[in-house]
Amino acid sequence: MTAVALEARARIAGEERSRVALTEDARDLLLTLMRRHGPLMFHQSGGCCDGSSPMCYPAGEFLTGDADVLLGTFRLPAPEGMPAGLPGDGGADARPADEGHTAGPGEVDIDFWMSREQFEYWKHTHLTVDVVDGRGSGFSVEAPEGKRFLIRSALMED
Repeated sequence: MTAVALEARARIAGEERSRVALTEDARDLLLTLMRRHGPLMFHQSGGCCDGSSPMCYPAGEFLTGDADVLLGTFRLPAPEGMPAGLPGDGGADARPADEGHTAGPGEVDIDFWMSREQFEYWKHTHLTVDVVDGRGSGFSVEAPEGKRFLIRSALMED
């Protein structure tokens, strides 16, 4: 398994352990993408083809709602010249934003969302976002880089 560079902060109410992480390659690609696109977000659907890969969008461009679960939030340094963090709505399953978990100066938060239906299948797994060569969906911001994000999963231990 590829080494984990960053664990996401748990965002499901009542949970303390991380459900999602980034590899070093994924973190580095996100920093590059934020220089072009500003703050970002992930959404993992349960669809076929590219829908089974995590999609990366400019923050707020993909609308989330009751059909989605906020699994975690990555805190990264804001690339030079990019404004730090955007306030998020947190969603129904998220911890309150007033717990002192908002991005500070020079930091940016990247939320990782999953469709609630897909979460029911994957609720016992820890997900690691990695990067491989190849073109993913044209809707995900990494596509023009000749890279695509993918999920590596492992069963969560009790």
